[in-house]
Amino acid sequence: MSKLIVANWKMYLSPKDSVELFGAVAKKSKTVICSSFIALNQLSALAKKSGIGLGAQDCFWDNRGAYTGEVSPLDLKDLGCEYVIVGHSERRNYFKETDKMVGKKVKAALVAGLTPILCVGENESERKKGKASARVEEQLEYALDGLGKKLRAEQWIIIAYEPVWAIGTGNACDPETAVKMHQMIKEKIAKLISVKNVRVLYGGSVDDKNIASYLKNTEIDGALVGGASTKKDVFMSLLAVAAKF
Repeated sequence: MSKLIVANWKMYLSPKDSVELFGAVAKKSKTVICSSFIALNQLSALAKKSGIGLGAQDCFWDNRGAYTGEVSPLDLKDLGCEYVIVGHSERRNYFKETDKMVGKKVKAALVAGLTPILCVGENESERKKGKASARVEEQLEYALDGLGKKLRAEQWIIIAYEPVWAIGTGNACDPETAVKMHQMIKEKIAKLISVKNVRVLYGGSVDDKNIASYLKNTEIDGALVGGASTKKDVFMSLLAVAAKF
């Protein structure tokens, strides 16, 4: 199975910039692009032609209701999205999303027919105290426990291990530590759900210079790339490296 590259463009690109970069990526590689909400409509038609997977950066846990400013997972599906990021550390930090809220979003995404890209990871304090594994296990339990009948045999769940202390800092997690965390995550997942369609990606200051050090490990199924995926030359170089694995 080839490695999966997911690009999280965050709020870096305008709709125009998104279309231009999407066009460049479409000529080079198959991947998943998670753009801002306001660019999704324009990218939807391009995604259908290119074969690139289209994803959103968040969704709400209900399809309809009085939730000002939120976006329905069902509407994302209707728009052409196949994926949605949930539980990113920036959502947990800036918008105070709890593990319980993230768990509700995972389930809502699956019901809507979207593949959730669940972000988990420990902060610097938790790692220094030796609580990294415990914290990630806790996040997985809230998000995955009790899925039961909500999962169909053909559905996938993607987990992105993103140590919070590495995101956007340029201080990427060393590959050996990342591999150990991926092994632990896969062991924990096997205890929580019965489906086999799970991929675990690494994220956190990934770029074209260090991507190979992660992808060469069989335990790491791909990467969730943030800022580096918004820079055309860097992202094209990164995708070229990833294509070798």
